[in-house]
Amino acid sequence: MPFDGVVTKAVADELNTSISGGRIYRIYQPEKDSLIFHIRTGKHNVKLFISSNANSARIHLTEMDFENPASPPMFCMLLRKHLSGARVVNVQSHDYERIITINIEAIDELGDKSIKKLVIEIMGRHSNIILLNPTGKIIDAIKHVDHGMSRVREVMPVRQYIPPPAQEKFIPSKIDFGEFISSVSETDRTFDKILLSSILGFSPVLCREICHRAGIDPDLGLASVNRTKLPDAAKIMTQMVDSWEQSNYSPCVVYDEKTGKPVDFHAVSLTHYGSFESFPSISNAIDKFYRVREIKNSIKKKASDLNRIVRQNIERCEKKIQIHISTLEKNSNPEIYRLYGELITANIHNLSKGMEKCSLLNYYEPEQTYVEIKLDENRTPQENAQWYFKKYTKAKISRSFAAEQLKLAKTELEYLENVLYSIENADSADIIEQIREELRTQGYIHKTNSRRKSAAQSLPLKFISSEGYPIWVGRNNMQNDELTLKRAKTTDMWLHTKNIPGSHVIARIPEPIPDASLLEAARLAAWFSKARNTTRVEVDYTRIKYVRKPTGAKPGMVIYTNYNTVIVDPEKPESSGETN
Repeated sequence: MPFDGVVTKAVADELNTSISGGRIYRIYQPEKDSLIFHIRTGKHNVKLFISSNANSARIHLTEMDFENPASPPMFCMLLRKHLSGARVVNVQSHDYERIITINIEAIDELGDKSIKKLVIEIMGRHSNIILLNPTGKIIDAIKHVDHGMSRVREVMPVRQYIPPPAQEKFIPSKIDFGEFISSVSETDRTFDKILLSSILGFSPVLCREICHRAGIDPDLGLASVNRTKLPDAAKIMTQMVDSWEQSNYSPCVVYDEKTGKPVDFHAVSLTHYGSFESFPSISNAIDKFYRVREIKNSIKKKASDLNRIVRQNIERCEKKIQIHISTLEKNSNPEIYRLYGELITANIHNLSKGMEKCSLLNYYEPEQTYVEIKLDENRTPQENAQWYFKKYTKAKISRSFAAEQLKLAKTELEYLENVLYSIENADSADIIEQIREELRTQGYIHKTNSRRKSAAQSLPLKFISSEGYPIWVGRNNMQNDELTLKRAKTTDMWLHTKNIPGSHVIARIPEPIPDASLLEAARLAAWFSKARNTTRVEVDYTRIKYVRKPTGAKPGMVIYTNYNTVIVDPEKPESSGETN
């Protein structure tokens, strides 16, 4: 997720167009290292977000809302004093450095107009937001850097502002890429590493994108690269820079296909990722990137305790299953003990106390073979027979109990794996709270006497097939029950992955069954399941009238008959679906 020099220039170009001439009417500092400027422009009001956080330093217009502290921090108060009511003159970038300067016309204590500068340095852990007076002296900064922290430069009030040391790299707009490539073509370093170390403002992701567009293997040293590819690379970079100099960009965000979490953004289309989401402005892209990331992180944080509880119970169920299987194996043939008891009883007159074993004719077998039976020499023959009868009864009861408990443990394990799937694929805090309430009602989370806010109502996803039929997908067990048992009609089609945790899918399709809609519903069932990242997934389907919930079954658990199975590959839906 690079906020590199190219992205910095794109943001500066956009802000220069969108907020120049605007008035700053509110300033907030929601966190110690971030600011929000409310700016009134001629057309509408906008919010400018600036952060100097080491992990997410950035500047862009935003639509997000932030909670502000009860009392504003000192730096916020200082900015309000100097910049409230001030007019934004323009926004500047600096030769693809990660620095943006906002020139602001403010009125001082004497009523005179003066130009103050707000300098935003986006440099990882060295990021900062600095306010300068008209002579270039530092009024204050969101982060103070004294001589003990840096020998290169101080960022302290009253000090003259000194820009960060210039990088010894070529400025993209002032270089002939053809000549540059010729000068480095004999080196054995990879092309992306050469670009990264030589061209100002280029980030690793942009260098990989250039390699991809030029058809250059990023793992090969430049000396080993097909020479015909190098002029293409020079042409691509020249075209890119020309478009940037004309403020033409193609902002995008790339998401992880498995988790939906954003992994990269840029002012250039990142075609080497295969798929990405395009945006009309770089601020839209950055805002979406961090908004989705924060939502995902918030959901992950809310779900962490649920994830832990469910995994602990899954581990408990797996141990129980192994114990019950071991018990069944240990008592696999209880009838042998009954046979020993009966044979000892039938031959009791031939046996005596003190014997350690005996060989008796098994008259139950057609072959009339002899069976060797161990005896306890301290017991009488009658007591040995009773001991085997008791062992038979105990083994039979143990086997029956283990078989019943094994079935219950497997059912519980299936339920918990479904819950875990729902937690890992939850896309909102409401879904997490609904799952939390479900686990509480099922006894996995202790109920407390404190008043709890009821879980917010969340709804299943709704899709429309290519033939116009509605398809609903449950997002957790509560929604699965609601869909299957209450909302679905008896003639609706019910789909679910075979023996794999996943969502209930309801398709309102008629008879005869339209093949296209059935396959689309099956692909949704495969996609919204634990088998999402596999191929050739078996999906069972049947009409709702053949689906029922056993008495006492856990949420989301049903049994079904009269079903057929179709094999499909999971396919991500084109739209995210409506909640309906």
